[in-house]
Amino acid sequence: MPQIDLGVPKGVVESLPEEDGTAERDMRRAIAGIQSRLNEEIEGHDPAAAAEVVADAVERMEQQASTYHEFVPELRAWGQSPIYAIAWRNLYVELIGQLYDHEWLGDDLDRERNFRLVEDGIRLSDL
Repeated sequence: MPQIDLGVPKGVVESLPEEDGTAERDMRRAIAGIQSRLNEEIEGHDPAAAAEVVADAVERMEQQASTYHEFVPELRAWGQSPIYAIAWRNLYVELIGQLYDHEWLGDDLDRERNFRLVEDGIRLSDL
């Protein structure tokens, strides 16, 4: 099975203040950890089983993005720059997109996420 390959999107890096290389380094380290864990967990699995693992990761990334999104107005209210919260939120959203860009994974990931919606009792239609 192919490996998952993730990277820091150029737009996210460009949104960071130029004098601060720490945030970019932290993002690269976080992405390397996510990529490593995902590749370890999906090794030896078929694409459908790998999609279950990746769907869990996508749900965690969505939660992280939501958390950072909630920080933005709070930081602004306190007169602080929300640039780092925005950058981390955008990073997680971009990573989710990168996961869907893997051709061998995209369809199975969609199927798994739709299955979870229905399994949780949310019906897409009453037909």
